[in-house]
Amino acid sequence: MIKSNKVQRKQIVLFLACIIILSLPVQTSAMHIMEGYLPGGYCVAWGVICIPFLLLGYNSITNTITENPKTKIILAMTGACIFVISSLKIPSVTGSCSHMTGTGLGALLFGPCAVSVLGLIVLIFQAVLLAHGGLTSLGANTFSMAVAGPLVSYGVYWICRKCRVNKMVGIFLAAAFGDLFTYCVTSVQLAMAYPDTQGGVAASAVKFLGVFAPTQFPLAVIEGIITVIVMMELETYGRTELSGLKFWKGGVIHD
Repeated sequence: MIKSNKVQRKQIVLFLACIIILSLPVQTSAMHIMEGYLPGGYCVAWGVICIPFLLLGYNSITNTITENPKTKIILAMTGACIFVISSLKIPSVTGSCSHMTGTGLGALLFGPCAVSVLGLIVLIFQAVLLAHGGLTSLGANTFSMAVAGPLVSYGVYWICRKCRVNKMVGIFLAAAFGDLFTYCVTSVQLAMAYPDTQGGVAASAVKFLGVFAPTQFPLAVIEGIITVIVMMELETYGRTELSGLKFWKGGVIHD
C-alpha cells in the first residue's frame, strides 16, 4: 500500500511538472477559437447548449467518486493528460495551429458526459494561462472539444465492440475519430459565424476544414497511438482503480 501511494505521488508530480512547463506564455494562434472571434450571440448560444452535458457530467463524476473514491487518481490524471496533450500546439501550413485533444481517453474511462466537465476546466486554464482559446469562446470550444469529440469517441468504440473489432484497434479508432470530429465541429462553428459570401456556410466550412486537415490527420493518428499506450499501462498497473469505473467494468468498454 505504501509503495502504491509513493508511485501515485510520483505520477502526480510528473503531470504537475508538465503542466507548469506548458503554462509558460507562448505567442501563437491556436486552433481553439480565439478570444473575441465569435459574435456575442454565438458565444451565448454555444454556452447554453453545453449546460445539459455539464450537468450530466457533474452528476456522473460525483456518482463515480462516491461509489469508489480510488477513481479520483485516474480522474485527476485524465484531466491533466487532456490539459497537457491539448496544449501541445503544432503550426499548420496556413499559419494557424493544430493540436491533439486527449478527450478520447476520458470518454472511454468515465463516459462522454464526464469529459465535458474535465474539458471545461482544461479550457478555462488554457484561456487564462496560455492565451489558448478564450473566455468568450469558451462555450463553442467546450462543445467541440469536450462534448462532440468525446461522444464520437465513445460511439466509435461502442460500434467496434459490437462488431467484435480488436480491443486496442477500437481504442485507436475511437481516439482518432474523436480528434478529427472535434475539428469538423470547430470548422462548422466558424463557418456559421462567418459564412462565405457566395457559397454560404457549406463553402466556408470546407475552407476551414482545409486549413487544418494537413496537420490534423497525422495528429489524430498520433493521439490514437498514445491513447492505446496509456490504456495498456492503466490495465497493467491500475487494474484496481479501473475496476471502480462503470464504463470500463460494466459498460460497453468491458470485454
